[in-house]
Amino acid sequence: SDEPHPISDEPYPISDEPHPISDEVAELGEGARWSDRGELLWVDIMAGVLRRAVEDGAGLRTVDLVEIGEPLGAVAPVHPDSGGGLLLAAGRGLRHLAPDGTITALLDTEPPDVRMNDAACDPGGRFWTGSMAYDQRDGGGRVLRCDPDGTVREVIAPATIANGLGWSPDGRTLYYADSGLGVLSAYAFDPATGALGPGEVLIRPENGVPDGLTVDDEGALWVALNGAGEVRRYAPDGRTLTVVRLPVSQPTS
Repeated sequence: SDEPHPISDEPYPISDEPHPISDEVAELGEGARWSDRGELLWVDIMAGVLRRAVEDGAGLRTVDLVEIGEPLGAVAPVHPDSGGGLLLAAGRGLRHLAPDGTITALLDTEPPDVRMNDAACDPGGRFWTGSMAYDQRDGGGRVLRCDPDGTVREVIAPATIANGLGWSPDGRTLYYADSGLGVLSAYAFDPATGALGPGEVLIRPENGVPDGLTVDDEGALWVALNGAGEVRRYAPDGRTLTVVRLPVSQPTS
């Protein structure tokens, strides 16, 4: 069912305190997501590195590392019927990493002083990616949508540090974080066409800024608060439900 489960006001049960599962380091680690093969994909943005890792008894272990050759914001899987591999938000636009390791530049969408940042697919398979200026200037970035036919459209502009993206379980709300502005907004969303309706600021944390986010099957948002050392679980109306304090100051994803 697309209907979310009722969200309880009781604190979300956390089984234990957060703890490191890997001693690997990155200049700017981001974009963590599980693949359908049970692997964790994550990127080192400024180093332009994609890691595939598996979790075993000793923690998280990298089994493959791909050097993209330019900053890499995030990745998403491509359906096997369309060639498989991964779609990359990298450099100034979109790239494709084939299953054999071949990297193809598909499209440059941004000027030379702007790079791609976080990205995610909506329930209809459209690839949404944000951008930001290297100097992080106000309004230097934007959010783009790449449809399955390859058409790319600007959907949110301007942006400063276009970041986390997620959708409600019914597919009718887009959640989007602009870390430069320090806000997370909610937009009406048409799942059939990918069109956005009106948006409003939903969350403006007192400490830290919203970075990466995900939406659980109850419709609640889990948001990394960069600079605050926390991940928070929010209700769709913006209420804080759970605070997970981390042993790091700048969680991203």
